Amino acid sequence: MNFLWLDDRLIARDAARIDPADRGLTLGDGLFETMRVSAGHIAHLPRHLDRLRDGAATLLFPEPDLDAIEAALHQVVRRNTLDEGTLRLTLTRGCGPRGLLPPPRPHPTLLIAPFPAAPAPGPASLIVSTRIRRDAHSPLSRIKSLNYLPNILARLEAEQRGADDALLLNGAGQVAESTVSTVLALRDGRLLTPPVADGALPGIARAVLLEAGLVAEASLMPDDLAGGAILVNSLSVRPVVSLDGAPLPIARDMIETVRKGFFFF
Repeated sequence: MNFLWLDDRLIARDAARIDPADRGLTLGDGLFETMRVSAGHIAHLPRHLDRLRDGAATLLFPEPDLDAIEAALHQVVRRNTLDEGTLRLTLTRGCGPRGLLPPPRPHPTLLIAPFPAAPAPGPASLIVSTRIRRDAHSPLSRIKSLNYLPNILARLEAEQRGADDALLLNGAGQVAESTVSTVLALRDGRLLTPPVADGALPGIARAVLLEAGLVAEASLMPDDLAGGAILVNSLSVRPVVSLDGAPLPIARDMIETVRKGFFFF
């Protein structure tokens, strides 16, 4: 994984440099997408690009050139001979002066970095975060922004409490998501996931499963996970084995249904 894309060209990883005035670095003023590569193919690429475009519009970025970005992604895959792995795309507003107000004509920074495939994560133990609540009313809850400190703090809380991940609730105490995954709950033989209005990120896996009719939307409370739960994102499908120390049943047939329903091209 020796080559990455920065701005408008492919460069060696050790030659990459980010300007200290870049607003993505100084203010978290940017977006990201994490994409799975399998057999040299970027999974669900059109969906990732659509979400990037929508996120850029929310943040009032210049409209990204999605055709150029797609070409750059494919160049990174080819140059690194990336057969199985991950691409991390970061788009920032670019450089600017001190202060919050961006320049009137920003020049966004595009960074695409490849990573080798990681081992599949095992079953997850969850805790309900007591430190962080998901702001369902914020536009940031609907985009993949670089402002990930709430998720980081919740993940640290999970580690301190001996768990693998944290469940994030919204201000009304309803389930929103985990720190990195969409939450699916098994209830009355159906898989349910929180609606975006409850603070759930509109994830790629979530959209695919909803469109396939494998999952339905419903507001959930933590107790609704008692029948079983699954964490899913663009890279993995994980059964939840416990919540706040209480064991949860593992619905293996549902896990396989989710895996087959999403991990296709």
